[in-house]
Amino acid sequence: MSKNNISFILHKPQLSENIGACARAIKNFDFKKLVLIDPKPIFPNDKILATSVGAKNIIKQSKVYKNIEKAVENFDILISTSVRFRNQNVKHIDLDEIKKIDFKKKIGFLFGSEASGLSNNEISYTNYTLQIPTNPKFKSLNLSHSLIIIAQIVSSILKLKTKRFSRSKKIRTASKKEIKLMMNLCIKNLEDINFFKPKEKKPIMLQNLRNIFYKMDLSDKETRILSSVFASLGKKR
Repeated sequence: MSKNNISFILHKPQLSENIGACARAIKNFDFKKLVLIDPKPIFPNDKILATSVGAKNIIKQSKVYKNIEKAVENFDILISTSVRFRNQNVKHIDLDEIKKIDFKKKIGFLFGSEASGLSNNEISYTNYTLQIPTNPKFKSLNLSHSLIIIAQIVSSILKLKTKRFSRSKKIRTASKKEIKLMMNLCIKNLEDINFFKPKEKKPIMLQNLRNIFYKMDLSDKETRILSSVFASLGKKR
């Protein structure tokens, strides 16, 4: 298990100070990878670098994306953090269950913006949602505080070298990019038969499809098989 497999993803962060503090928290526990999606401040800037203190290398090596779809496509497992329970068919895990995750895979922990957190649409890209237990009357956590809690727990798990997984080394988990390509083929066929109606419900229907496919833990072989099935169904018409 390697810490290089793990990334911390900030979705639309609003404050330079929080971005810098998150980089510092990442380095505190010897992680390397920070990903930003559509940050509000100019990135990087002097305030971000100042608050990162000794973690300027994390800032300089970080990756920035314009949208969530592109940012997450190469991860095997995505875990979103949220203070709210979601009425979605996405598996909820608690802090103790993080140790069950296979850290040999590419893992991303997704954090929402300071003001609004993550929407249901953004969570639909993830395999799990994670809630940090807090005072029920005051649930909101600072972005960097949430990240450092997760980083400390994951670091401890990796040091303990948690249980070995018996899954064959020949089986490779499909990346988000491979699942997206398969989904696009499915969606095209559905559009060809005018499946998405009424049109105003199409966004929520796509969100539900992502919830189904992204939580299935498909292998690359299974993804190719499903792509062939969708392609064949298209030809039949």
